[in-house]
Amino acid sequence: MAVAKQHTVNKRIRKTPEERRREIVDAAVRLIGEKGYYGTSLREIAQAVGMSQPGLLHYAGTKEGLLSMLVTDAYDASGTIDDFIATGLPGSDPDNLFFPAYLRYLVRHNAQRVELMRLYMILETEAFSPDHPLHEYFDDRPNRTWHYYSSYQWRIPPQMGQWSESMRPVVRQCIEAMDGVQLRFMRRPPIDLVDEWIIFERMIFPSPMWDRYR
Repeated sequence: MAVAKQHTVNKRIRKTPEERRREIVDAAVRLIGEKGYYGTSLREIAQAVGMSQPGLLHYAGTKEGLLSMLVTDAYDASGTIDDFIATGLPGSDPDNLFFPAYLRYLVRHNAQRVELMRLYMILETEAFSPDHPLHEYFDDRPNRTWHYYSSYQWRIPPQMGQWSESMRPVVRQCIEAMDGVQLRFMRRPPIDLVDEWIIFERMIFPSPMWDRYR
């Protein structure tokens, strides 16, 4: 009686483009977050996800294109005002939207994505160089952030007047304070990111004026 031999066929698992992009972004976040943009090669990132360098370039285009993926597809794509509105948290009602409440949400969100936050800070520091591919992105960040926030209707104290008239320096202070808090968060001994932000919030949005608009 003939015995049929069974052969195990190793089938290659096909991944969707979205899955591949997610793997690439995750590996790049980890490696660039550890070694910086200039200290990380495309070859290292490709090896980390089990791809060839040409295969990686199919998704990223160039090393500069990969950076765009990291910033626009990863960091900037979550923690948005629309995400905050969707939570239903206090202060997230689009008809009764509170700016300090959104910033607290954003800080809590960033505290849950430490690797991305570390990557963003490293890229921001490297981008002081005019030759860095993200130099213009970070140089224009305060202006871009102001216009983004200004596209929403926020409830602010009447003493502040109109958002467009008084809030630009406040938004700038928030960006500067958040950058500083995140930098301190990365150092030792560690601090609680949210608790530290609350200290700055009380200074930027002082009582009693802001008490009903937090």
